[in-house]
Amino acid sequence: MFWIIPLVFLSAFTLSGPLMSHVEQAKYEVVLTDDNGFEIRDYAPALAAEVEVSGNRQEAIRQGFKMIADYIFGNNLSSDKVAMTAPVIQEQSQSIAMTAPVIRQADGSSWKVRFTMPSAYTRDTLPKPNNDNVKIIDVPGRRFAVIAFSGAPNDDDLKEKSDLLDEWIGRNHLTAVGAPLYAFYNPPWTLPFFRHNEVLREINSERNP
Repeated sequence: MFWIIPLVFLSAFTLSGPLMSHVEQAKYEVVLTDDNGFEIRDYAPALAAEVEVSGNRQEAIRQGFKMIADYIFGNNLSSDKVAMTAPVIQEQSQSIAMTAPVIRQADGSSWKVRFTMPSAYTRDTLPKPNNDNVKIIDVPGRRFAVIAFSGAPNDDDLKEKSDLLDEWIGRNHLTAVGAPLYAFYNPPWTLPFFRHNEVLREINSERNP
C-alpha cells in the first residue's frame, strides 16, 4: 500500500508540467509549415512585461523569471494578480550597455526576459509594477521563422537549433532580422521529454531573389 503514495505523487509531478502549460499563449497565425518541422508565423502586437538581466543565460532567465513572476503575483501598485501566460521569452540584448541578444561573451552578456501579458489588458488597465526593473513594453506585430523541440536545452543545444533555423532561412531565400529569441513553454520542474521549446528568428516578409 505504501508504494501507492509515491506513485501518485510522481504521476502528479510528471503531469503538472503539461497541465500548467495550458495557459493563454502569445497570439499568432501560421503562414507556412515545413515537413521538417519549421514554421513561419505572424505574431500579433502585444503588451509584455520585460526585465534586463546581466550574466550568463541560465542565471539571467532564472532572475528574470523571478522578477516578472513577483510582479504578476501581486507586487504591483494595485496588488492585483495577473494570469500567467506562455512562453517566457529570452533574448540576448543588442545594446552594449550593462542594462541592456548580439554577440558578446556569455559571462559578459545581458539578456531580456519577458512575458506577453494576457490579451484582456490594455496599457491603461494593466497593473503598474512596483519594481522599476520591470518594464511594460509594446511588442509590435512581426513575422518569425520557428523551430520547435523538446528537452531541457543548454547553451549548445540552443546554438545547434539556431544554426539549423538559420540554414533553413537561407535555403528558403529569407532574411533574418536581429538575434534569435528563445521560447520556453513549461515550468522548470517539468520532465525534459514533456517540455516544449522554440527558437524564433524575425524575418522579412519578402523572399530574396
